[in-house]
Amino acid sequence: MEKVNPISIVGAGPGAIDLLTIRALNRIKNADVLVWTDSLISPDIAKLASKDCEKFKTSSLTLEQILELLIIKTKQGKKVVRLHDGDPCLYSALSEQICGLADEGLEVEVIPGISAYQATASELQKELTIPGVVQTIVLSRTSGRTKVPESENLENLAKIGASLCLYLSARHVEDVQKQLLQQYKEDTPVAIAHRVTWKDQWIKIVPLKDLASVSKRKGLFRTTLYIISPALKSHDRRSNLYYEGHKHLFRNK
Repeated sequence: MEKVNPISIVGAGPGAIDLLTIRALNRIKNADVLVWTDSLISPDIAKLASKDCEKFKTSSLTLEQILELLIIKTKQGKKVVRLHDGDPCLYSALSEQICGLADEGLEVEVIPGISAYQATASELQKELTIPGVVQTIVLSRTSGRTKVPESENLENLAKIGASLCLYLSARHVEDVQKQLLQQYKEDTPVAIAHRVTWKDQWIKIVPLKDLASVSKRKGLFRTTLYIISPALKSHDRRSNLYYEGHKHLFRNK
């Protein structure tokens, strides 16, 4: 058997090519085999691989078929890249893939990518942690085919009053709104972000009470993120760290 390279599980970011990390770009360009989530990743990113690179789309494949492909190509001595949308540490079946590859004695490296919640906040030019308002960001989803633990249902998460970022929840938006209104005020701003950083991105901030109606009217059911947060309002709060009276290691006068 030829030399076996570690399999690179790479985060492609939210969509825009120029939001790839340098490390991710290098792995893609040097790949012999690219196994990519074509239903969620721009084809322009896949085109960054060399013309000699074998490319396999995964939208119609099961996890077992994907693993078989990764294992076969890696054992052939190929440099294999498994390309995920966003960050592979969030909602990507990363754990199952690593365990399956470990069973075959194969090494893995994981390369992070920018997640949709970060891209959305940046597009809106909003900080999600405002001093005295909110200092916690929660990344979660509502229950669907994949159930969430009861302790993590939306009503419980909403009790924190944090900046709540919901993935994979647009199909259940009416139930999402109902649960969130148990804790958040109805005028709490919600950012609805569809295909953020793609050419056809659509982002709008609406009051929580209008979340479902706007989503339905726009026909959103996938590639949509919701950010529910009081931080999306305008605030004049400032961080103590940069206050002139705050002394620290690098500014003690």
